[in-house]
Amino acid sequence: MSSTELPSVPATNVLPKVAPVRVAEGERLRSVGLPGITLTVRSRPPTREGLPPALYVHGLGGSSQNWSALMEQLEGVVDGEAVDLPGFGDSPPPDDGDYSVSGHARAVIRFLDASGRGPVHLFGNSLGGAVTTRVAALRPDLVRTLTLVSPALPEILVQRTAVPTALLALPGVTGLFTRLTREWTAEQRVHGVTALCYGDPGRVSPEGFSNAVEEMERRLQLPYFWDAMTRSARGIVNAYTLGGQHGLWRQAERVLAPTLLVYGGRDQLVGFRMARRAARAFRDSRLLTLPEAGHVAMMEYPETVARAFYELLRDAGELVAGLPSGEPAVKGSASADGGDAVVGDGETAAESTGS
Repeated sequence: MSSTELPSVPATNVLPKVAPVRVAEGERLRSVGLPGITLTVRSRPPTREGLPPALYVHGLGGSSQNWSALMEQLEGVVDGEAVDLPGFGDSPPPDDGDYSVSGHARAVIRFLDASGRGPVHLFGNSLGGAVTTRVAALRPDLVRTLTLVSPALPEILVQRTAVPTALLALPGVTGLFTRLTREWTAEQRVHGVTALCYGDPGRVSPEGFSNAVEEMERRLQLPYFWDAMTRSARGIVNAYTLGGQHGLWRQAERVLAPTLLVYGGRDQLVGFRMARRAARAFRDSRLLTLPEAGHVAMMEYPETVARAFYELLRDAGELVAGLPSGEPAVKGSASADGGDAVVGDGETAAESTGS
């Protein structure tokens, strides 16, 4: 084996037993076996029958739990499911070890084809934003609308704060990092993650922080944790270098579904300036900018994101019969969230952000 190759991980049937994944009140977990992959799916039963299906896809190092707050907000609007990508959350590694953006996109497509729930309202954050962009471009028949929160689309000038994450893709860096941080507690690691991903880490409640520490402790027991992180980071970097029809920006231009773009003014991983380019690339798009939000606006300001999604459905004619068209059927109020949020269509919205 070359010194630059990552070691193989144990087969799924010999992985150590770890603590169970947290399931919030009202949520359910199930395991779905598909060719080459096994996916854990988190669902929240809708408040009424006949609601359209939605699927949520998390980012690098995340899991389906990242969508719990937004799923609760939208339980009266869509029938939501959130997937743990292979190697993340409670899903074991893929049989072929493929953590590329295309590999993750194939996992999402396989799940949607097998479930028969499509077309769905598709959501993606960060890495999940790149994955769902590719899904929407390649399989428009599976997507009703697309909502992207800080999507990991190629940037020429990467923010300095995003460089350490990108460096995970380099051979040897993960091993060095794990050695240097061997003595770090789960609490220290979670503090670092929240400082990087939240516009204001103070918005994380004590209970939320405790739950995140518990999940971090669980993940660190998984022998494939760093392998999945490293290979997925490498997959993002590789996707950034692709040109032609396989380039993510070219695929963004091919997306036919009405698209909601959400960007945070304090995002340290995806440049806020990319909002302008995204609004131009997606042909039928609207842009929500949250000046106080970081990289995970759906966790920081779920009410605001839920309201913007509701308005996307209303304007696209996607609201199901019986839902009010004037007031959003979501929980909470968006009035005080995210600072002075800006919502608009396409390039007009991009200009209004001042990005």
